[in-house]
Amino acid sequence: MTWTGDGMNLTEAATGAETPMATQLVTTSVRNLSSLVAFLLSFGALRNWLKLLVFGSGVESIRRLLLYLYYTIPEYFWVTANFPEDDDAYGKLFLAPETRLMSGTDWMMVWLSKHSAWAKARQVEISTRSFGSEEMVSVTVPGEETDGALSLLSSRKIAYLPAGKRTFSTWYHGRYMLITRLQEQTGRRGAREEILRISILARSHRVLNELVLQAKKQYMAALQERISIWVSDSRNNWDCVTSRPKRSLKSIILDPGVAELLVDDARDFLSSRRWYAARGIPFRRGYLLYGAPGTGKTSIITSIAGELELDIYIIQLSRSGMDDAALSTLISDLPEKCIALIEDIDAAFTTNLNRDEPSPATASPEDADPDDPAHAGTSGTTGRLSLSGLLNALDGIAAQEGRLLYATTNKYEALDPALSRPGRMDIHVEFKRASRHQAERLFFVFYLPPGEDGGEGTKNKEKENESEAAKLRRARRRAPPLPRGRVVELAKRFAAAIPEREVSVAELQGFLMGYKGRPVEAVDAVGQWLVDEQEARAKREGVEEVERMNGV
Repeated sequence: MTWTGDGMNLTEAATGAETPMATQLVTTSVRNLSSLVAFLLSFGALRNWLKLLVFGSGVESIRRLLLYLYYTIPEYFWVTANFPEDDDAYGKLFLAPETRLMSGTDWMMVWLSKHSAWAKARQVEISTRSFGSEEMVSVTVPGEETDGALSLLSSRKIAYLPAGKRTFSTWYHGRYMLITRLQEQTGRRGAREEILRISILARSHRVLNELVLQAKKQYMAALQERISIWVSDSRNNWDCVTSRPKRSLKSIILDPGVAELLVDDARDFLSSRRWYAARGIPFRRGYLLYGAPGTGKTSIITSIAGELELDIYIIQLSRSGMDDAALSTLISDLPEKCIALIEDIDAAFTTNLNRDEPSPATASPEDADPDDPAHAGTSGTTGRLSLSGLLNALDGIAAQEGRLLYATTNKYEALDPALSRPGRMDIHVEFKRASRHQAERLFFVFYLPPGEDGGEGTKNKEKENESEAAKLRRARRRAPPLPRGRVVELAKRFAAAIPEREVSVAELQGFLMGYKGRPVEAVDAVGQWLVDEQEARAKREGVEEVERMNGV
């Protein structure tokens, strides 16, 4: 190793000697690259392609910038809201009327249907789809309401709907508004979901909030005189199938005190949440209405729903696909304040809903006789619903609180005591066949004149060999209204002719429907009608007894 005068070692001296050489190599490489570029640019075609590449890149960058600004800048001036059809804010008016009609989810579409711009759309669809209550939606074709012939030919009215995938404009509180019906692929087996899109020219959500609240208030105000009926679909979702006008309690002909007992108890329950919570009692109430068919069990439930302003959710235990898990899901998804209705709870299984005798739903497949007709028509889905699953759904951990549960049955003795015990069914009310008091009240409902007294009714004499068509025309004629005193007299005669607790109110109503406006004829004909009913009932009971003996 050698040393330089300034103390630098030999390696450092060698490095210093290599620096000019490295610089020379870099300079040579740059010159070669410049020569290569100059050589390539000497070709005119390549030079043109490079110009196009630079120009195209610039144009694409500008296009993307403009597109970004096009979608971004309006967001500062427009407020847009989407209402999917399966959301609570969207009106399911455009779906099949068999599956979805007017419900608590329709308020936005109801508001739009009443807007003048809706009926003035230039591109429309002509539809006969049901729009629920005529009092809530007014989109029918002008003139149809007054055309009696059209009203008789079809109960479905023609409606204008703005065409799909089209945008129409209107004004709301001085703000420009765009409304569009869209359809998007949902991915579920090609199903398409309809979306209502509303865009308002505004900087804040204030106008949108006003629109949504106004639409909801308008709809809820219209619902004050109606109740919604809900049922479950195959996916265990609750769907509103119809809405009905409220029915007055006075129109339900029951024994004295029955309607008042049910309404007062339900109203007291709904106002006692804190009382239940303070004592650790589950906030649930169950009612078991039992008795002969046609005695008013379902009618009083509908009337109570209207009186308390509650919707009715029908739980169909015999629905295809219903099992323990589905039932638990449906009951747990019930809203806090509603009426849950299980009609004919004794028919949930093909035999008695009792633990003493196993039903086909709980019997093992080995015990089933394949040649037995009772098993031949039983679907496999019914067998998955068990009594224990029903009991757990009614008052288990996942059971919803705040709801009123009503169950009806024609066979009270067939129910398992565990199902009808307090905590599941707190109040049991028997609905008997009609008493003479009920028959008299029903007669008043049909024939008591609403206004001034009229002349005494006349009775048409039947002619011998009268044709069926002539009898029908005669039955449809109505006599002049009778004075109140005359109606009271006829009502007492009618009630005296009715045997106590032998016919139902529904049967009496069906009889009186054939004599609308003709009370005198109704009183004269009730005796023969009772004889015919007794003979028909005896024949039915005989057939049922034979079927029971034969094991059918």
